[in-house]
Amino acid sequence: MDCGGEAVSASHDWVYWTGCAANYDPRVAAVVKATAKVLGAAGVRLRFLGAEETCSGDAARRLGEEGLFQQLALQNIETLQRHGAQRIVTHCAHCFHVFKNEYPRFGGQFEVRHHVELIARLLAEGRIRLRRVEAVRATLHDSCYVGRYNGIFDAPRVGLRAVYGDGLVEMPRHGERSFCCGAGGANYWYDVAKNELAGALRIKEAIGTGARVIAAECPFCIKMLEQGAQTTTADGGLLIKDIAEIVADALDTDGERETTEGLAKPSSPREGEDP
Repeated sequence: MDCGGEAVSASHDWVYWTGCAANYDPRVAAVVKATAKVLGAAGVRLRFLGAEETCSGDAARRLGEEGLFQQLALQNIETLQRHGAQRIVTHCAHCFHVFKNEYPRFGGQFEVRHHVELIARLLAEGRIRLRRVEAVRATLHDSCYVGRYNGIFDAPRVGLRAVYGDGLVEMPRHGERSFCCGAGGANYWYDVAKNELAGALRIKEAIGTGARVIAAECPFCIKMLEQGAQTTTADGGLLIKDIAEIVADALDTDGERETTEGLAKPSSPREGEDP
């Protein structure tokens, strides 16, 4: 997907790493648009690599293709350094994890943030104003590479509480005890014999909370949950949306302060610096 924009130049800009899924799947491309809308509303400047962005190599490494992973990592690091990139934001939990934790070994020293971290920070600073959605229950599916692997649990909930307030409910397995959607470890890329899809099991848990919306923070989680919903007749019309889509839909574009006035200011997440 060609997102346009200039080459990366200013050190204070954020490079938005869109990831492979957004380039080939319109459903995930919608998450990119929503994220750009939210961050743009707060005055955050984004840069895109366009055709120079290649796969992060995460799936290759999980499948045991270490040589291919290192080739991709070194290529991406060279591209980012050539453009003077210092800060990277991405909606993809897999890209986020590999950039933050695995690229440094190969010389890729960047500030890396997941989009839920930036959104939470901007909300805490009052740089994003939202309309409250009343009488709707929502629940969060903690993705493995944002939650359990990187310890980011507060940030996604800041955004959801800003929209749904007390309508945010938790599934029995959440936070550090969250349940994998089934895509982790490169399982998204091949079929494994199973009695029931992990995504279908997760959908049933979400329905059990009485939620109307299940929020996700990873494109692969979205795809697995949508696939799971198709295999069960009990989904009850559950909406599966990325957190950025939820926040984008609730943006106070008219500038009316009714959205956050009188509400408790979202607590600042521990992770991340000011964008």
